[in-house]
Amino acid sequence: MHKSSAESFLSCGIDVSAAQLVVALEGEGGSWRQRSFANRASGHQALILWLQKTGERVRICLEATGRYSLDLALALHAASGIEVAVLNPKVVHAFAATLCRSKTDPADAQVLAEYARRMPFQPWHPPGAAALELRTLTRHIAALTQQHTQQSNRLHALSASSTGSRWVWQDLKRSLRDLERRMEKMRRAALALIAQDAELRVRFSRLLSMPGIGEISALYLLGELALLAPSLSVRQWVAHSGLDPAHYDSGSSVHKRARISRAGNRYLRRALYMPALVAVRRDPHLRAFYQALLARHKAKLQALMAVARKMLHAIFGMFRGNTDYDGSRLFPARALAAAA
Repeated sequence: MHKSSAESFLSCGIDVSAAQLVVALEGEGGSWRQRSFANRASGHQALILWLQKTGERVRICLEATGRYSLDLALALHAASGIEVAVLNPKVVHAFAATLCRSKTDPADAQVLAEYARRMPFQPWHPPGAAALELRTLTRHIAALTQQHTQQSNRLHALSASSTGSRWVWQDLKRSLRDLERRMEKMRRAALALIAQDAELRVRFSRLLSMPGIGEISALYLLGELALLAPSLSVRQWVAHSGLDPAHYDSGSSVHKRARISRAGNRYLRRALYMPALVAVRRDPHLRAFYQALLARHKAKLQALMAVARKMLHAIFGMFRGNTDYDGSRLFPARALAAAA
């Protein structure tokens, strides 16, 4: 087509929903061929056959939408003649703003196909089965923990009220006990999974060597970090977490306070919050870094997010260098003495 034979490929975008896949495939003269498939195994195979009938290599872009996109990405990655990229939805939204003002499934599929055609293509590499199962377990534990917190708050409010029902109080107590049993069961399953996988076992041990990270936090962090491609840089890790700073300056009059972008994995950000809070109390290097930021008139939450970002840098170095935590690499001794 319009590309050289050495680089010949067709661009394709897939808008993923719970029940349906809306596909836009590059056609002749810049046109798009539109098809829809069911978002289940049979639909995935029908889509792959349709793409392979073109006789050309196909580059596909789709958004990361959790389980709805994961099974599709795995099927496409395993198919011959097909490359797939799984994109951050916020990146796609920013790209779409330059192309299309409509918000429909076919329009979204075309935007994704245009992204595949115009932007640098980074193929998606599937994580291992153990890493996938670990993330499923840890996210389920997080959901159960959130339910436990909600039920605990309801029980506390009921206990403080003179109009509470004894039957509701007893039911909430039973519900909390059941949630605690389920959380403990899932934690044991996650720990057993880590113990059986050499790479996960080593990384879990590295995480526990860092002040502020206990067993539960290490499980959450490993569940999210184990799925990141080994080719990613530390800057890409930070961008993936949404902890990268976003600045808003315009001309000489508009200077808003920098904030984190939040354009990333909210589970990873949450998993880093409590360790950062504990680390600024227990680790002298991160505490000195935190206090140095406060001395520069940074807000406490802003400084805490910077500590979380610094911890992510440290974890990246620990995983790549296969070493335990060393705070002096984050905040050298001379800086530590100056901050004291």
